[in-house]
Amino acid sequence: MEVRVERLVKRFGKVTALAGVTQTFAAGALTAVVGPSGCGKTTLLRVLAGFVRPDEGRVWMDGRDVTGVAPQARGCALVFQNYALWPHMTVFENIAFGLRLRRLSTREIEKRVREALALVELDRVPGIEGRRPRELSGGQQQRVALARAIAVRPRLLLLDEPLSNLDAKVRHRVRVEIRALQRRIGITTVYVTHDQEEALSIADTLVVMEGGRVVQAGRPEEVYARPEDPFVAEFLGSTNVLSGRVAADGRIDEGGEGRLLFRAEDVILVAEGALPAGDFVWARGEVVDCLFLGSVYRAYVRVAGTVVMADLRERAPKGPVVVAVPRRRVMEFPGRDLGTVA
Repeated sequence: MEVRVERLVKRFGKVTALAGVTQTFAAGALTAVVGPSGCGKTTLLRVLAGFVRPDEGRVWMDGRDVTGVAPQARGCALVFQNYALWPHMTVFENIAFGLRLRRLSTREIEKRVREALALVELDRVPGIEGRRPRELSGGQQQRVALARAIAVRPRLLLLDEPLSNLDAKVRHRVRVEIRALQRRIGITTVYVTHDQEEALSIADTLVVMEGGRVVQAGRPEEVYARPEDPFVAEFLGSTNVLSGRVAADGRIDEGGEGRLLFRAEDVILVAEGALPAGDFVWARGEVVDCLFLGSVYRAYVRVAGTVVMADLRERAPKGPVVVAVPRRRVMEFPGRDLGTVA
């Protein structure tokens, strides 16, 4: 099912949560919506679900205007951040809950519950159907919530920060499982998250929001590599920001209204007085600290009054260096204010 929203506006008192959002969510694809707290991403999800009615704009599903249609008539399923499992019900009863509301037969309910458990790979856990949520791990609770959502065979699956309550290792594993499940059943999915790595890794389309607006949307690789707005450039990745412009010899001429953005993984540190061969932008600096992050060492280099991050394979000693970045990896936004990224 293709979903499209047009010029959505939603206000809560003096706060404008959505400020004219227009976006298409492709049929059968997973669209991840990211942005800082308060950007409007959860409000957008709730408008799609029908829980919140927009003050202006329309919601279309497969060409049908559903703006005024009740949530239960939209063919959507929503997985909440806190899973929202009934604590007094067993796993089977939780998954069957929506099916019973639809007055399906006992045989059909049993069939769909077992199919859903198999899809989220919980059918391999002995006795899982009879357990209650308190007897499950966080990862298992999340899978039960997903199973409950897909058991009703929705046309649109909405996920609201579904992995935020899991620890890092479980979160990484479950997001891969969610992506594999989405591809297997081919359901149109909108996935809201504050975790940019999570969004980049699983999305077909990445939507970046800020201030109630869609700032940029596209394939994750394209949005990350070619941000169209300084907010997107700073929000995605470990981004450095320097004021100034690039001189003819590649030196960063600090001062002025221009903004130069580049990511930590693109920075090369070389000995003072040396420059790497090739087309580089560079500035003199001093390593003030270097921390081990597991996969990389992150050096912190003071360039004039700004600290620049550099992700390196080896620890960088403190002292003077030249910070160099391939020119093609530098994003320049002349005379534009970046604002603040939360």
